[in-house]
Amino acid sequence: MKKLLYIFGSLFLLLLLAGGGYAYYLYDSVQRTIDSDMHVELKRDQSDEREQEIDMDNEEPVSFLLLGVDAEDSRQGLTDTMMVVTVNPARDSMRMVSLPRDTRVTIPGYGEDKINHAYGLGGAELALETVEEYLDLPLDYFVTINMDGFEEMVDAVGGVPVENQFAFEQNDIFFPEGDVYLDGERALAYSRMRKEDPDGDLGRNARQRQVVNALIDEGAQLSSVTRAEELLEVLGSNILTNLDFDKMMKLQQHYASARHNQETLEIDGDGERIEGIWYLMVSEEERQRISSDLREHLELDNSRSAHLE
Repeated sequence: MKKLLYIFGSLFLLLLLAGGGYAYYLYDSVQRTIDSDMHVELKRDQSDEREQEIDMDNEEPVSFLLLGVDAEDSRQGLTDTMMVVTVNPARDSMRMVSLPRDTRVTIPGYGEDKINHAYGLGGAELALETVEEYLDLPLDYFVTINMDGFEEMVDAVGGVPVENQFAFEQNDIFFPEGDVYLDGERALAYSRMRKEDPDGDLGRNARQRQVVNALIDEGAQLSSVTRAEELLEVLGSNILTNLDFDKMMKLQQHYASARHNQETLEIDGDGERIEGIWYLMVSEEERQRISSDLREHLELDNSRSAHLE
């Protein structure tokens, strides 16, 4: 899912909306949920591309790999969606690029394959390594969300409104053109449609971005503590990340305003069948264009951005 980082921002907005004695109760609940249920340790302390860990207190630019996992257990399965996000607080801006799941890349230790297979082969560690090598870019943190749990999140906030660009049917559910209100089941179907969209993966990614933005907006407006607790429970059951509570607090304090200045990059490629399997083939020039743009946003030296085969 795109912009999953801001689901966490919504949690902290919930704290501000809760009054009186509820404020501490929710703060404590969020801390326990994140550190006990969501947080996982990686074998590495930081990206191999970094000399030292990012200093969020000094507002250094930071990067994320966001993964939508299509499995009951967020630690397994293939990634339905992969996205790289860079945030530069000095510029008060963020850049995002969605990596189409059929993109042909080199997965370390396994050879050439579809990029979405990396997570299934080696979890977040291998997904991070694969994308880092492909884009020649350090990735500081990852977030995975179980796509099945996404349905529960939407229901927990009472549904979300979206503006549908064209009428279509998915999973025997008809979505008319125009303003549509989605419960969890309908939101998941709406987010997953691809075949009827002339833009394919790009169109699906745009709908996912719509739904996640609406989910964030609805979550930030929750005034019911019961609803807030329900959302926390769903998040704790369906999200994994190497961010802990303290780091999320720093993100909220120093980086959150960047969400208002977003730039979305798109990767162009051509479909090709190799040994009977369909891949998206991205040219080296296109890969370097995306890599250079993200590296520049992270204020990294672009003289070494050429990919080493």
